[in-house]
Amino acid sequence: MHLLINALSMKYTVRTFDLPELQGLSKKQIDIHLALYAGYVTHTNLILETIEKLRESDATGNSYLIRELRRRLSFEFNGMRMHEYYFEQVEHHTVPAEVDGSFVKLVSERYGSWQKFIDHLHEVAGTRGVGWVVVYLDTAVNTVVAAWVNDHEVGQLGGLPILLAIDLWEHAYMVDYTPADKKDYVSAYLNNLNWNIVEHRYLSRLS
Repeated sequence: MHLLINALSMKYTVRTFDLPELQGLSKKQIDIHLALYAGYVTHTNLILETIEKLRESDATGNSYLIRELRRRLSFEFNGMRMHEYYFEQVEHHTVPAEVDGSFVKLVSERYGSWQKFIDHLHEVAGTRGVGWVVVYLDTAVNTVVAAWVNDHEVGQLGGLPILLAIDLWEHAYMVDYTPADKKDYVSAYLNNLNWNIVEHRYLSRLS
């Protein structure tokens, strides 16, 4: 599940995902979205390489450029990582959530039932504007927090591992849906989820 890194060059590598045919999301939509993800990987590598070159040539003289590139790194890196969460969640094939699974029990305790949790995801996804719906695990109290994140590089909840990420930027759905139909895109995406992935993320944080 972790990002692949070329050990010799220390470059991040564009991941390939075992994606089935997704109901309600066209191949064209997915291909465009994957290309955007690849752009984040490319620019993450470019920033890191450029910083290193600037440091080697004249760290003092290039200090302003280096600092500004470091500011930009979080945008590119988080964009890369968030999209990996997003595509991992629909890999292989659709798997319904296990009624007796640990994740279902966790969110049912938090929201009252599994269906109320799903309803809450739709409610958060209905937030006006573009951004992400992110479900975090707060390990300090062993509960989940479903949050709206406008900008992936600045809006994350500090220190909380991500269990589920849903992209609500227009590039994720506007081949297949209009902004007015965003709720239908959310339903389609959730209907394609492999909930085993989310379950694994949760259990891995308990060890």
